[in-house]
Amino acid sequence: MLFTDTINQCAEVAGMLWQCGWAERNGGNLVVNITNEVDDNIRRLPPLTAPLTIGAKLEAIAGQYFYCKATGCRMRDLARKPMDNGVIIRIQPSGEEYEIVACKALQPTSELPSHLAIHNYLATAAPEKKASLHTHPTELVALSHVGELCSTERMNETLWAMIPETRLFCQKGLGFLPYAEPGSQELADGTLELLHRHDAILWEKHGVIAVGNDVMDAFDTVDILNKAAQIRCAIPSFNIKL
Repeated sequence: MLFTDTINQCAEVAGMLWQCGWAERNGGNLVVNITNEVDDNIRRLPPLTAPLTIGAKLEAIAGQYFYCKATGCRMRDLARKPMDNGVIIRIQPSGEEYEIVACKALQPTSELPSHLAIHNYLATAAPEKKASLHTHPTELVALSHVGELCSTERMNETLWAMIPETRLFCQKGLGFLPYAEPGSQELADGTLELLHRHDAILWEKHGVIAVGNDVMDAFDTVDILNKAAQIRCAIPSFNIKL
């Protein structure tokens, strides 16, 4: 399979997420566009399931292939056995359905609609970006519980003030999305709207979603942002004026 390196990188990042404490139980997910890497053997694979509805018409990624963490699977298990804890899906020509074509007949992440909507946007707006990553970085989620920080403007003022690398590598900052039900269309729509203007999105009291040229690139964005959040959480509020 031509995409072995991509799958191995997904496994590496999954292990790093677990080691960081950002992937409790089956928390978090990743979706990577592998269309340019699939070979004829993959293209000829019969579907393992009947077509499944996406919930939207995503014409820009019609016919494309994605590796996804499977729902209910743990990142620490994906790190050890990526082909047993992930699935490869093919988007139908209509852009409205997908089918599972490889790995076990598991279901992909429950937040697949959000991820595929992002990839549909990236396919035309930033085709070099092939990966989306959702995880639960502790300090960033903690900051989303602080009412006075719960806006895009205030969150970025805080994070950019902590360490120069945050401004350097996350120049568009972190978009803040008020709480929406995981896996909902509201979450997908809100994420997509903010992604036009920001490097990553903080889902209030839930986690972060970031995109990158590959999944390691997306991880780096979250890592930098959470480092800034760690520093803020380590400073007693009475000792700093932001």
